[in-house]
Amino acid sequence: MRLSLAIAGSALALLNLPTSTHGPTALAQTGAPSVATQNSGFRGYLTQVGNKAVRDGVSRQTVNRVLSGLTYNPRVISLDQSQPGGRPNSAIPPFAPYQRRHITSQRIANGKKAYQRLVTNLVDVERETGVPGHIIMSIYGKETNYGSYTGNFDIPRSLATLAYEGRRRALFEAELIAVLKIIDGGVPQSALKGSWAGAMGKPQFLPSVYLRLAKDGNGDGYADIWKSEADAVASIANYFVNSGWRRGEPWGIAVRIPASLNRVAIRNRTTAPRCPRVHERHSQWKTMAEWRALGISPASGRTLPNNTLATLLEPDGQGRTAYLLTGNYRVILDYNCSNFYGLSVGLLADAIQS
Repeated sequence: MRLSLAIAGSALALLNLPTSTHGPTALAQTGAPSVATQNSGFRGYLTQVGNKAVRDGVSRQTVNRVLSGLTYNPRVISLDQSQPGGRPNSAIPPFAPYQRRHITSQRIANGKKAYQRLVTNLVDVERETGVPGHIIMSIYGKETNYGSYTGNFDIPRSLATLAYEGRRRALFEAELIAVLKIIDGGVPQSALKGSWAGAMGKPQFLPSVYLRLAKDGNGDGYADIWKSEADAVASIANYFVNSGWRRGEPWGIAVRIPASLNRVAIRNRTTAPRCPRVHERHSQWKTMAEWRALGISPASGRTLPNNTLATLLEPDGQGRTAYLLTGNYRVILDYNCSNFYGLSVGLLADAIQS
């Protein structure tokens, strides 16, 4: 999946990839390396990656041109190490304060303006893919504040630094090779700016996701997710389609929970293979008709068809707002596997649409 500015902080920790025994992390265990040792190790590592990239189809000319100009960026490592660790036993904070910070009147107003600015593109994309324009705009708003901030880190340099550091080498080395493929395919290296963790452009795609899912939305033959809003809109929709978005199905609804609900009986007893801590907070899947039979009712006029499957989530515990969430909510989680992210995207989309 692609990695957003938000993912750079939260979902990367969920990967729990093994720490490498190479690079500056390992050296730090026995004493900090000198600048000369660090630079020498970095250059040697890039030689190894360059050879892998060539074997994977990247031209030697591109490899030499790009990698020869890269230097180690300690700022990227500092930002990576300062992120929340996603510790297994850490307490989950309440959602309500997060909701107030991330779904503001200003962000809603800007989302409505962005929707009107791009309405022609959004209508066309929704007709083609089934992904609603207000969902696309919500992602756009969450990721880059509707394109106003996409990051100014040099993507090849950041990825090379993170791969060399070694804690998530399997991830970042693959992304570094992917960005070499992008450059080899004709995208100017100067365009490749983004977050410190390698997420690029208006939709904040990782390089590997760009290669798979970036779309040309304006017909000029180039999926320019850095400058073209039409391409960004088409690319976000394509990501959702690839993740299984179901045409015509809402992401979820707010509901009221009766005092009589037996939460033990509906507890989820399966373990998700990906980010299990996020999914373990959800109940079992039941149809909307089954939820109604348990006394659960919509908190507003919005509802779901009787045969719609949904899970129950009470992000702030009993007595607070709860949500019934459909399979399309899981598609939002595929963009960034966080319940706070998923809920805020859905709620912001509803506010933009209203």
